[in-house]
Amino acid sequence: MEIKALIIDNDTENIELIKCHLTSFEFIEIIDVFDTPFQELELIKSRSIDIIFLEIGLPNINGLDFIRNLQTEAKFIITTKFREFALDSYDVEVLDYLVKPISFNRFLKSINKIVRHSYILKKSIILKDIKHAPYKFIKVDKKLIKINLNDVLYIESFNDFIKINTKEQRFLVHKGLTSFTEELPKNNFVRVHRSFTIAIDKVKSVEGNLVEIESKRIPIGRKYLKIAKSTILNGSVIK
Repeated sequence: MEIKALIIDNDTENIELIKCHLTSFEFIEIIDVFDTPFQELELIKSRSIDIIFLEIGLPNINGLDFIRNLQTEAKFIITTKFREFALDSYDVEVLDYLVKPISFNRFLKSINKIVRHSYILKKSIILKDIKHAPYKFIKVDKKLIKINLNDVLYIESFNDFIKINTKEQRFLVHKGLTSFTEELPKNNFVRVHRSFTIAIDKVKSVEGNLVEIESKRIPIGRKYLKIAKSTILNGSVIK
């Protein structure tokens, strides 16, 4: 997952330090830098921003009041020289509070919080998507059978047929893997091989070009490797 960030600060040295720290994390993109939060208020309110690094001690602005009155889904990480507002900041549910100068080790803890928050948010989106499409009817022989998508582990292709593997059953369906995959919720399933589509949340481990689901080791094709790994790992690896 790519995380989009803003920096709001009038301290040039601190801005450059944050930028330098962020170069170690390829999944975080700096959208822009401002010296006042009012310059791009609509951008801040938009859903396209995930995290805002904010100096709350800007001239003529009470940073905590600004956060309280702003309607946005973005999370805030405070970066400031003032230690005394740390407790008050958690009343507005900031993700972290960093006191300048910010060391890389302390900054890394904030990045881990961002990753965990984004991972939990992504999981909630996946669960929401499943609720919108919890089941699907498939044609087996001459009968339409209802399967719960949350029970599906992976789908395997066999020529003109696919085998849908669930925790308890297997269904052989006369259908192509490509067309069937396109009918599945994209937040829940990903194509990893010309012969396999998998349920993302059922992956137990990833090793090289293999994923493990239950006791099955499934190959990731070279064509699908980059997108599949990015989707499965979702930026949630903390080294």
